[in-house]
Amino acid sequence: MSEPFPSPRLGPEPAAAEDLWLIEGFLDAVWLERGLSDNTLAAYRSDLTRYADWLRGQGLGVLKAQRSDVLGFLGAGWHPGRAVRTMARRLSSLRGFYRHLVQRGRLGEDPSAQVEGVRLGRALPAALSEAEVDALLGAPDREAVLGLRDAAMLETLYATGLRVSELVGLRASRYNPRQATVRVTGKGGKDRLVPLGASALDLLDRYLRQSRPVLLASAPSDFLFVTRRGRPLTRQAFWYLIKRYAVRAGIAKPLSPHTLRHAFATHLLDHGADLRVVQLLLGHRDISTTQIYTHVARARLKALHAEHHPRG
Repeated sequence: MSEPFPSPRLGPEPAAAEDLWLIEGFLDAVWLERGLSDNTLAAYRSDLTRYADWLRGQGLGVLKAQRSDVLGFLGAGWHPGRAVRTMARRLSSLRGFYRHLVQRGRLGEDPSAQVEGVRLGRALPAALSEAEVDALLGAPDREAVLGLRDAAMLETLYATGLRVSELVGLRASRYNPRQATVRVTGKGGKDRLVPLGASALDLLDRYLRQSRPVLLASAPSDFLFVTRRGRPLTRQAFWYLIKRYAVRAGIAKPLSPHTLRHAFATHLLDHGADLRVVQLLLGHRDISTTQIYTHVARARLKALHAEHHPRG
């Protein structure tokens, strides 16, 4: 009698007991060493159990898997609708698991070590149009003491591309109206000289003559921008101001504390500035950090082309 045809396999076979034991040992270790949350441990367990189940369907266990098997598992789990972050997390889970096995002497070589990481890409910063920036800069009441200060801060931020922490930390002694520059201490304690435009210079001059003496009330301070009590603003307080003026300006886009810094860089590139110049002005150590703004500029050009070109 001929043997019956084998039943079709409807899914991966459950992982072997030894594989599950190794996975639980890894989870116990990372919980003890790193104090991971329940959600993170659950994600690790889900990823690794799926992997062990998939290997079992190939007739393998986690200790016998090769680089090609890791790639096969990741490839089997990918489809166009799958979030890239999910794939990146799965690879991260496998790497942590195999490092653990190598460190414990269960394996001599990590099969996931030579698997290239999934590129997540960088989120493009929300960029305001030039019209939206004009509306935001015009929102403060420049005839009021605090409104004039706020207008000077917003204009300085857009004119220089400073980080908010750099803006609120600016010292009056580092502002040079003759040279139209401010000297900024950035990340890593590095100084850079940043030029100011005519609009920022005009508002800074008015603020220093009309508002700052009122706010200081004869109290000494070297901070350029101060509160009613003569103290420097916090980053959080200035972020609150940006949000308030954005509402007043009718800007509905989601904003961040770096909104005007992003606009500064994007608009410079839109108008033909060299990437290296923008890198220096922003205080980026690595030009790859600055290059994200070229993507923003390109995205805007594409949108303009699609909107205005007759065959866009």
